[in-house]
Amino acid sequence: MERLDKILAATGKWSRKEAKALIKSGRVKVEGKNPGGPEDKIPEGALVTVDGRPILTEKYVYIMLHKPAGVISSTEDPREETVLSLLPKELRRIGLFPVGRLDKDTEGLLLLTNDGSLAHQLLAPGKHVDKVYYVEVDGALDQEDVQAFQSGITLGDGTECLPAELELLPQRDRGLVTLREGKYHQVKRMLASRGKPVVYLKRLSMGPLELDRALPAGRWRMLTPEEKAFWGR
Repeated sequence: MERLDKILAATGKWSRKEAKALIKSGRVKVEGKNPGGPEDKIPEGALVTVDGRPILTEKYVYIMLHKPAGVISSTEDPREETVLSLLPKELRRIGLFPVGRLDKDTEGLLLLTNDGSLAHQLLAPGKHVDKVYYVEVDGALDQEDVQAFQSGITLGDGTECLPAELELLPQRDRGLVTLREGKYHQVKRMLASRGKPVVYLKRLSMGPLELDRALPAGRWRMLTPEEKAFWGR
């Protein structure tokens, strides 16, 4: 249960003062009825409308973003365009952040949320959530690379990478990489250690969540109830 004025303010569209004014003016309805006042406690998921249009009442928001190249995985930056800049203004004001990071030139699936416990669940080192990447390299991938990934690669600076999967695709310069950890620039560094520098990288999935093929680069959508249920949300 949450105060009605707080629910409205949490959407990012109105301040707490503006939300109270909306409610007092009669423009807000809860399940089709006029509320008693700004202090009314509303259950999560209740239908709240402003001028007849429904608003999001869930405490936590989960967004699938198809991150394009050239955008950084950060909430704000004085010089660079960030993933949050791809969202409408009201969603940039509710505390969303990216779960994990993709390099500036890497494309693909990025989850944005304000649910810190889910972020910890997905990023904690001991969780080993599978992340699948499509990769193109300068060179030809082969079975020796597959074996090296399966054995675990030690990088030039001594960083040890856990065993991973490399699936070869028909085009010899392309493959699918599955990681269960998220070290800095890991896919690029692992393939560079094999003499196969990455020229294109795209994340396709994170755990059971797969990038929507109908979602163009730079676009986003809310997770479906089925997708949120993957993590008990």
